[in-house]
Parts: sequence; structure tokens; C-alpha cells
Amino acid sequence: MIGKLVFCFFLFPCFVFILHVFLRDRRKTHAKAKLPPGSMGWPYIGETLQLYSQNPNIFFASKQKRYGEIFKTHILGCPCVMLAGPEAARFVLGTQAHLFKPTYPRSKERLIGPSALFFHQGEYHTRVRKLVRASLFPEAIGKMAPHVESLALSVLDSWNFGRVINTFHEMKKFSFEVGVLAIFGNLEGHYREQLRKDYCIMDRGYNSYPTNIPGTSYRKAVFARRRMSKILTDIISERKEKRLLDKDLLGLLLNSQDECGDVLNLEQISDNIIGVLFAAQDTTASVMTWILKYLHDNPKLLEAVKAEQEAIRRSNQEESKSLSQAQIRQMPLTNKVVLETLRMASIISFTFREAMADVEYKGYLIPKGWKVMPLFRNIHHNPDYFIDPEKFDPSRFEVAPKHNTFMPFGSGIHSCPGNELAKLEMLVLIHHLVTKFRWEVVGSENGIQYGPFPVPSNGLPARFWKESPIPGQCGCA
Repeated sequence: MIGKLVFCFFLFPCFVFILHVFLRDRRKTHAKAKLPPGSMGWPYIGETLQLYSQNPNIFFASKQKRYGEIFKTHILGCPCVMLAGPEAARFVLGTQAHLFKPTYPRSKERLIGPSALFFHQGEYHTRVRKLVRASLFPEAIGKMAPHVESLALSVLDSWNFGRVINTFHEMKKFSFEVGVLAIFGNLEGHYREQLRKDYCIMDRGYNSYPTNIPGTSYRKAVFARRRMSKILTDIISERKEKRLLDKDLLGLLLNSQDECGDVLNLEQISDNIIGVLFAAQDTTASVMTWILKYLHDNPKLLEAVKAEQEAIRRSNQEESKSLSQAQIRQMPLTNKVVLETLRMASIISFTFREAMADVEYKGYLIPKGWKVMPLFRNIHHNPDYFIDPEKFDPSRFEVAPKHNTFMPFGSGIHSCPGNELAKLEMLVLIHHLVTKFRWEVVGSENGIQYGPFPVPSNGLPARFWKESPIPGQCGCA
């Protein structure tokens, strides 16, 4: 009894006083911190019009030049803090990632599905990410390689005879087929065609203005997304009836159980399949389109890449075999071309996070609820980290970049789990393109369009011709 009285009249007030001092000092610490420099633009719309009335990269670069590597702005209806340095990117995506959550506009989350892993963190994210990574282990990718090669050959053959094609659109078709392969394995043709048709409608509406007015791209996308869910339900039901234990992504999602024995529900499986399909397509297709552009614009480099690939082709021709995993790993120059394309194009220019509490970084306050955007492209094009950054120079990757200065697939726990499959896709396509085809780009326009990922203007219109392999001949007209 006496002990309780001592606590009530002495220890408890001391505890309250200490807590008060702690909270007061913490508030003072944040009070001392100030918002980063920058401009918030007009009420509500902020600087969104300035962002989209010019090349977004110029917008961000001009802000960095004026305010430094940390600055504030207001875009897409949200107050934002932009981070254009490698240390800051590591802070948000790595060491202090628990203070920031992934965030996307609700309209986009609605289309992909709220249960997709890249909208989450914590136990659920860890569980689903492990399943996605397991479907893309080196052993699994090795088994997929011959099928990816067959798909590459099929799509390249369809480009023959010199007709003008939209290179980006054709690359999207290829990436879609590779995504379907990774998710479903050998999916029946009618399911694949239905998914492809509705996915294209959803893709067109993904970056449109989010309104439910009949006839708009976004409304069409919402209905296409519903149809995709129905298709996936049919595929899943069929898979369950046949009691298949395939090791593709769908099989792993269906057969997964957590520590309590709980399985993923239908919505969680569907959302993650569509999320992976979305992540697998546009980004990879954009990179492959830029690879063709850079090779076309650098004839000497193309000759060198072709020489590397011709040596592999001759070896396989003598033994009548396909590309092996060992050969794909032994393409040093071609691999550097891929890496330099990833740096130059910086398809993922930035990523969205949201501060879950007031966060202080280098004396600046990042308020709770503000969006935080590490600017990958600004880092990739910073002359402090890459000499003459606007020059396409694969030889720069003969030396590994400094830590956190090259993040084409993101960084930290939310980095892209499919990066190795994407690289395989690119290397296989390049091998058969430069050894079997010549091509020419149609038109002289060198601009960039954003939708939302950067691609050469008009999707890089080009003509392709299949040719007999002749040693020393350049693969590009």
C-alpha cells in the first residue's frame, strides 16, 4: 500500500514531467527545422502546369540548379519534397524506409488493385515479394530462357519486309508475352488474347484524367479491369480444379500459406498478377526501344555489338543450339549498352513515397503526409557521378558506379524484383536483332514523349529487313 502511494505521489509525477520534457524537446527540434527551399506555385494546382508544359526532366533539373538537391514543390494536388542526391535516396528508400510508405494516386491504385504488393509495406508486402522473387530465381529464369528466345524470334519475324512499325508498341507486345509467361507459364491462347485485349484498354486509361463520364478512357479502363478480374477468376478456378502445382507466379500465389495457415484470397492474387503484368510491360519496352535508338545513332558501337553477338551465333550455329544462360552472361559489351541505356533513358525518373510522421533530414522538415520523391534521373545525369552525362558511353560501366548513384530498378525493399528477367529479355532480343536484321529509323525527329515513361517521339517508327548473316556487315541502315 505504501509503495503505491509513493508511486502516485512521487514517481508518477516524475514520469509525467520527464515525458513532457521529452515531447517538448522533440517539438523544439522539429520547430528548429524548416521546410526546404522551393516554390509551391498556384493554390491547389501548384506547379503541375509548369511540370507538364515542358520536359519534366528540365523542370526538375532547373529546380535543382536553383534550390539544390532538396527542394519543395506542389504537383498533382500534393505538396512534395524532391530529393536529387544519392544520400537522400538512400535515406528514404533504405536506412529510414520505415518512415515512408509507398503511395500512388487513388485512380491508379483502383485500376491495378489495392492489394498489389507495391502499394504495401510490412508483413504482407514481405510475404508477396518473396513469392514474386521465388518465381524469378535464377533457376526459374533459366527454364524460361528458351521460351523468351522463341517469343523474341516470333516478334522479330513479324517486323520483316520493310513495313513501318511503331517500335515501342511492338516492344510492348513482346514484354506482355514475357510477362504472361512468367506469371502463368503456358497459358491457353483464348485466355491470353482476352487478357491482352482488356489490358490494352486499361493501359490506355491508366494515365488519363480519372473521371467516370461514359466514353472516357478512364471509365473504359475501369470496366476493362473488371473483365480482367473475371478472366483471372476463370483461370484460377481451372488451375484449382486440375490441382496443378506449377512453380510459375500464379502457382506460388495459389499455394502460399503464412505461419497461421492462411492463404491469399482471390482479390489479393488477382491484384498482384495485374500489378506484375503492369510492371513487366511498359518499363522494359521503353528501355528496349531506347536501345534500338542508341544503337542506330552510334554505328561504330553497333558494329562492335554485332561482332560480339556474331561470335555467339556462329558457335551456336555449328552446334545447332539456342542461347544458353552462360552465353547470355558472357555479353560484356552488350550488357554495358543495356546499363548505359538504363542510365541515359532513366525510365523510372522518380518514385513516390509519403512521410508517415514529421521527418527531419539535413536540417529540413518533411511534414507528415507530404509526398517524397527521390529523383533517379537527376542522380543518373549528375556530372559529379557520371562524366559528360548527356553522352551515350557504355564504357563508363567498365568501372562500377558509386554506391546509390545508379538505381534503374529502384532501391531498398521496394526495388524491382524482376530486374534479372528484364535484362534477359533485352539481351536475347538484341542478340537476334543485330545478327539477323538490319533496320532504319523513319523520320529525323529526336524528341521525347512521356506516357508516362519516356520513349523516342512517336514510338520510334522504323523499318526492318531480315538478312542473311554476313560477317562484318552492320545491322543498321
